[in-house]
Amino acid sequence: MNVKDTVSSLIKKYGTSNPFELAAHLNISVLFEELGTIRGYYNKPLRMKQIHINCNLDRHIQKYTCAHELGHAVIHPKASTPFLRSETGLSVDKMEIEADTFAVNLLIPDEVILENYCHTVEQLSRVLGYEKAMIELRLKSYRDL
Repeated sequence: MNVKDTVSSLIKKYGTSNPFELAAHLNISVLFEELGTIRGYYNKPLRMKQIHINCNLDRHIQKYTCAHELGHAVIHPKASTPFLRSETGLSVDKMEIEADTFAVNLLIPDEVILENYCHTVEQLSRVLGYEKAMIELRLKSYRDL
């Protein structure tokens, strides 16, 4: 199942696209903490899935961060990207792109893309409040239908 289908399946099953609500349905703890310059991370200590979110981010960015980390929890449930990055030197780029793809598909439904089809990427970025790169990633998955 691809990332877009995974997102659609979760939304259909639980009746929500809110990442905080989905995390609760999936028994994933969401913790708000002082994380300095880090937006958030996912880990699984003692087989308990946890999403850590920087408490100093604005609510919109916290929601995106939760969606991104939820992507890791769903798509890469056994991986710890902070560990892989710091301890093994392995590239985690593919996992990060998949988590971003999960997040933008969760937070920006097809209907929003369709309703705003005449907007540029920059306009969509301003309207929706997400970085241009995230809008481009979402548009790519919309076109791949």
